[in-house]
Amino acid sequence: MPRPLARVLTLLELLQSGGIRTVSELAGRLDVDERTVRRYAQQLIDLDVPVESVRGRYGGYRLGPGYRMPPLMLSDDEALAVLLGLVAGRRSGLTADTAGETATAKIRRVLPERLSRRLDAVLGSLAFTGAPGRAAAPDPAVLLPIADAVHHHRPVSVRYTAGDGRRGERTLHPYGVVAHSGRWYVTASDLSSGEDRTFRLDRMAGVRVLPGTFEPPVGIDPAERVLTGLATAPYRYEVALRVQGAAERVRARLPVGLAIVTEPPAPDGAPAGAGSWCRVELRVERLDWLPAVLASLDLPFVVDRPEELRGLVEDFAERLAASARRAHP
Repeated sequence: MPRPLARVLTLLELLQSGGIRTVSELAGRLDVDERTVRRYAQQLIDLDVPVESVRGRYGGYRLGPGYRMPPLMLSDDEALAVLLGLVAGRRSGLTADTAGETATAKIRRVLPERLSRRLDAVLGSLAFTGAPGRAAAPDPAVLLPIADAVHHHRPVSVRYTAGDGRRGERTLHPYGVVAHSGRWYVTASDLSSGEDRTFRLDRMAGVRVLPGTFEPPVGIDPAERVLTGLATAPYRYEVALRVQGAAERVRARLPVGLAIVTEPPAPDGAPAGAGSWCRVELRVERLDWLPAVLASLDLPFVVDRPEELRGLVEDFAERLAASARRAHP
């Protein structure tokens, strides 16, 4: 690459890092005089790159907002970070397959062969411990206006399909967007029911931002609200347990989004600690996996309900004891 052209591209990379760069700073970084910096900046302007000249004591050059994205130059580390992010986003369901594939293809198409081979080696040797996300990524026509409404506290009107298939128009005051286990949710006040609810973005269509603003609730954690909503959703079994141990330790060892752990208030003058008994509530479709999870807690526990779970725990304990006593054949 000719040296002047390389310096012009380096100037673009410096400006893309953001902020105002003084002419003297750029001259030092490019190892040229200030007159040459101004010539390089004019060459970028001639290429339709939105370079702005800032006057004043601390003036210089910066990239202004343009009608199209200026050319991006990624270092080896940056290219790897972008490609790994696209791969992880597609597997987790956070980005659409088509958009992720086309973006990956565009980046791969312009990579130098040397870097492309190194990235192939990384991606070819990469293994994931979890299965690819099965949920569809949110439609940008839904996600973008919802996120904008959350940011600016604007009401929205949406067409929503409930879990039982019923469809209807809803007016919401959205105050949080949450991504969890490959799905996207919005926490909002539902004006039609007067309740705070959690809605799935993949069940929304026809989002319209309405005039006016609202005041979001104070002290509400949208992520906690989503997890609580998932944990209290109707399932086949309602499980109630008491576990002896600190609430934080118990909560950390149970599935996020399924268990609600509450610690009773300590008696007057007695600090809460490992000696207290937490109450655990879960709503699940199957019980067969719970005995192993309870055993992994390594804490005393009592099953309050259902009775069927007591039998499963006893059977699991007997199988473990039998395996421990079994001699090598």
